[in-house]
Amino acid sequence: MPSNGIVTIRKHDRLTRFPNTFYSSLWYLTEKGAVDTESAALTVRLPLAVSIENTLREGGICMARGQNVWGIDIGKCGLKALLCSRSADTGKLVAEAFDYIEYPMLLTQPEADPAELVRDAVEEFLSRNEVAGNRVAVSVPGQAGLSKFIKLPPVEAAKIPDIVTYEARQQIPFPLDQVVWSWQRLEGGIEESGFVIDAEVALFAMKRDQVDKALEPFRQADIDVDLLQLSPVALANLIMADRLPPASEIDPESPPPSIVLASMGVDSTDLIITNGLRIWQRTMPIGGNNFTRSLVQGLRMTFPKAEKLKRNAARAEDPKKVFQTLRPVFNDFASEMQRSLNYFTGQDATAKIGGVILVGNAAKLRGLSDFLSKQLQLEVHRLHEYRNLEGQVVMKAPAFKENHLAFATAYGLVLQGLGLGSLRTNLLPPEVTRDRLIESKKPWAVVAMLGLLVAALVNFLGIFVAWNSYSENLFAKAFQQIDQVAAESASIQSGVEQAQSQQNEIVATQQRMLRLADQRFQALELMRAIEQVLPREEPDKTQPVEADAEDEEKSPEKFVAINYDELHIESIECEYFEDLSTWFEPLQDEWQRTIAREQPADEGEVPAAEELPASDAAPDAQPSAPDDSAEATADDNLMTEDLEDVEPVTPTGNGWVIQLAGYHFHNEDRHKPYEGRYYLQTTIVKNLLGEGVELTVAAGPNKGEPISVAELGIGFPVIVSSSRIRTDWLDTDVGGNASGQSWPRPARSHGTRWHRTETL
Repeated sequence: MPSNGIVTIRKHDRLTRFPNTFYSSLWYLTEKGAVDTESAALTVRLPLAVSIENTLREGGICMARGQNVWGIDIGKCGLKALLCSRSADTGKLVAEAFDYIEYPMLLTQPEADPAELVRDAVEEFLSRNEVAGNRVAVSVPGQAGLSKFIKLPPVEAAKIPDIVTYEARQQIPFPLDQVVWSWQRLEGGIEESGFVIDAEVALFAMKRDQVDKALEPFRQADIDVDLLQLSPVALANLIMADRLPPASEIDPESPPPSIVLASMGVDSTDLIITNGLRIWQRTMPIGGNNFTRSLVQGLRMTFPKAEKLKRNAARAEDPKKVFQTLRPVFNDFASEMQRSLNYFTGQDATAKIGGVILVGNAAKLRGLSDFLSKQLQLEVHRLHEYRNLEGQVVMKAPAFKENHLAFATAYGLVLQGLGLGSLRTNLLPPEVTRDRLIESKKPWAVVAMLGLLVAALVNFLGIFVAWNSYSENLFAKAFQQIDQVAAESASIQSGVEQAQSQQNEIVATQQRMLRLADQRFQALELMRAIEQVLPREEPDKTQPVEADAEDEEKSPEKFVAINYDELHIESIECEYFEDLSTWFEPLQDEWQRTIAREQPADEGEVPAAEELPASDAAPDAQPSAPDDSAEATADDNLMTEDLEDVEPVTPTGNGWVIQLAGYHFHNEDRHKPYEGRYYLQTTIVKNLLGEGVELTVAAGPNKGEPISVAELGIGFPVIVSSSRIRTDWLDTDVGGNASGQSWPRPARSHGTRWHRTETL
């Protein structure tokens, strides 16, 4: 510092305040106008010659408050803290502040109280730095937790959490409810169609009592810890973010050589090997204390003197003797590291070691890197710089430059806290995060409740005032008008509903009349169609009448008029069906029998007709009709087509079913084979199927044109019933003529006709 007490602070250093009295003096001098704010740099005239260099060496720099991250490494020889933010321009980290607090004695010394030493260091750190408003990430030694890197078999991506839980139960030697554990799938592997191949998972765990022990000093200092991480994990983040390309840019088939990071602590050394995709970690039981104890035993001195001699071995009275004393520890350290590297390369034959980087204050031991380089046949050097870290005020501070190897873990914590670390696991208990979230929401919840209470009170007061100002007399006239309007509205609504009801009735009547008109013409068309499909009469056809034996010589041969194609319709009935299939399904077998093409048997095989009744039978006597068995026998002698060959057709939709009931006289032997049902099938049924006759349009623009039965809408004729044959007696007196005129009935009948009633 210049003797005139002038300190120059450049603007781009982003230094806003110094701790304690320096900050107060700077603010006071700015208010008094002693600071030249127009120049490129701030020139501060201090009333006293305060050593700024000593302040920087002590790590007492603190930057502007904001959402930055404090990385705090609680080591066994001191507390290292680094505050960083993320640069929006370069994407690198900007070192805002740092602190290095060394314990009065090592935590491993017998007379030391680790809890008290750490608590005092945290309180000192808090007194010199501003933590509120920034996130805090804390590390714990690697020996305090468990680190496992598990290679998964080919598995579905959705089942990885279940497999990791199973592996956690197998790998962690404690019940899961007694540990805090976290896992993360590493980069690499192949994922296709939901399956993952060659995937690797990092599993980290720590006992809950160890977690509570690590968080206790910060809890006592009212510092909220946001991230708790193992030191090896933080160092792995440092290597992957500062020395290797992003994992997304690494080719799994040709990864870069692996980098070995050896973090030398007091009692052990954390060894991390990674190529950006795979990570391997081991803790070696050799640290800085091994070198110190070697000096204590070899040179017969106290531990503090040996520690001081180790740190300043190059300036000792006899450096050669010092290094000869440390030679066995050098050999042990190199051998242990060589054994670890051999184990690593033995597990992965394709792995290549690119070099070894040493961090930790113990790595400053003169000659260690050169010795390891010769023994391992690898490039070994100390970490010279943090490539992704900028901030000249911090990085050029003597205290930081002297101890920059000790800030490797803190730097790795900051990388993860700012979202730049490849490993993102957190060993902070979930209940701590939950309780902290609830605690942070309590003030807002109280404010919200107060706001609701105030709003409810205001609402109640408004309603109360309105209620007290109410009087029925003031609104009596308004209520009467409301009742009057409501009555008029109800009357109008009733009138509208009545008018709509009358309108609906009129429309229904109109539609019914229109349907009746249509059905009237349909009925006429139906009657014409039935008349056209009935068999045609032959009025000139006659038949000889048999004479008695005694009159055979006296009377000439007599003839009577006959009609072979008489089909008498006695009634026509109709019924409407919404679904014709409900009518047709029970009659489907009868319909197939009706439309089957029955063929008569040979003429010689037709059985003789039943004998006629005796000549002296009473005129009104009715002979017994042939029984059903005879009719069945006659039907069995008819060769019919196989009914299964008829394609089953079913009427659908709505329509009318017309029933014709009548009779015919084609039931005698001389009518064969056209008798009974077959007579109906070859006459009216055939015509109704559209095979025997074409109809003629009776009216309209197409009057006189032929039309088929199907086009008229007629189909599916079915013979549904057939009665027994009944005998009728006809007059065949000689007085008759061939024109079919009536004759007086004689005492004896000379002819009969059988007729059967059929229903279609």
